[in-house]
Amino acid sequence: MKNPVVEIRFDSNGLIPVIAQEARTGKVLMLAYMNADALRRTQESGDAWYWSRSRQRLWRKGEESGHTQKVQEIRVDCDGDALLLLVEQKGPACHTGQTSCFYRDIEGEVKTPIPATPAPPLLTELENVLKERLRNPRPGSYTSSLFRQGTEAIGAKIVEEAQEVVQAARAEGRQRLIEEAADLVFHTLVLLVFQGVALGEVLDELRRRRR
Repeated sequence: MKNPVVEIRFDSNGLIPVIAQEARTGKVLMLAYMNADALRRTQESGDAWYWSRSRQRLWRKGEESGHTQKVQEIRVDCDGDALLLLVEQKGPACHTGQTSCFYRDIEGEVKTPIPATPAPPLLTELENVLKERLRNPRPGSYTSSLFRQGTEAIGAKIVEEAQEVVQAARAEGRQRLIEEAADLVFHTLVLLVFQGVALGEVLDELRRRRR
């Protein structure tokens, strides 16, 4: 084990807060604590070890659930009193089954995961408009009517639009293909918003597959 060059400042209980962040996506996963022994084991093994304040013992992340963390890098903050682990997370990080422990807002509402890959501005703008239509339906709005009919109706439109994209590619020319593809993207985004899936999550998955 390499001796730390940067001074690590443990608190009066011999602990230091540790943020675990997914190295691949940048997603913040959890907050835990280490003592000197947990830090040493983490450095030696490459697995994330923490100190459980409730159980008053060392524990290896995933020792019961199998949702382990392989540590790729350990970083120290500017004051030396907090650590950041860049990890490869296997399975969900939270014991609740959520991908991240930070899945609620301050009022207790469960939120969609924060994507690591931002969507292009135009699509983000469209996504926000659709979210507003879902929260505040408007009489006569086509989008509001889709939300009112639910997943089956939106899904049927996606199937219809997908067929029209293929038809346009086969026989209707470039401009019609562009128009039909735009319709398909729009209705797919409607379904994602209705299901509470952020477009950035889809982009994260594409980035994962690329790697």
